[in-house]
Amino acid sequence: MSKVINVAIDGPAGAGKSTISRAAAAKLGFIYIDTGALYRTVGVNALRQGADVKNASAVVSTLTDELNIELKFIDGEQRMFLNGEDVSVDIRTPEASMAASAVSAVPEVRKYLFDLQKNLAQNNNCIMDGRDIGTVVLPDADVKIFLTASPEARAKRRHLELTEKGMNTTYEEVLADMVERDYNDSHRAVAPLKQADDAVLADTSELDLQQSIELIISIIEGKI
Repeated sequence: MSKVINVAIDGPAGAGKSTISRAAAAKLGFIYIDTGALYRTVGVNALRQGADVKNASAVVSTLTDELNIELKFIDGEQRMFLNGEDVSVDIRTPEASMAASAVSAVPEVRKYLFDLQKNLAQNNNCIMDGRDIGTVVLPDADVKIFLTASPEARAKRRHLELTEKGMNTTYEEVLADMVERDYNDSHRAVAPLKQADDAVLADTSELDLQQSIELIISIIEGKI
């Protein structure tokens, strides 16, 4: 059996990691693993349980033996299941985004999801994206990329995405959430968002989606 190839893509919220990573994985014949979806699912579960997501003890109390989080690939698409329910749409709301940022700072949550992420990577050629993939989850990844863009560019893209989904929000609100999440993700005590020393920096502020995808594919192909 040939060696499994792992690509780690980290970066701030709204950098387009999911869309770009999914497209690059499809082009390369890899599976795409969106780790942010895992944290969003934990966050949604905590919200549904009525827990204060900013209270670590309250969040930990929702990590019960009954909690069942599954990542499945259906027709090539990653789908998230919470206790048997497909929550792939529910986890994409602004509330879920902020909950994900809060619960991801809880060490017990990161430990809860760590083995799942490692097992997926060990058994598949994959592109895995998140906040600490190259630094913590897959420190020996074959390719590491830090994908970023200016807060304004990211907020503009995210606002358009949410508007197209029928969600009522303003650019200013999205930008404020983006700046707050950037601060929380980069200043948390456990596995903060940062560029791995051996990661390639990819700034897509001035690039459209297709150009961004092509940039990431070229970086990966140049490394493997």
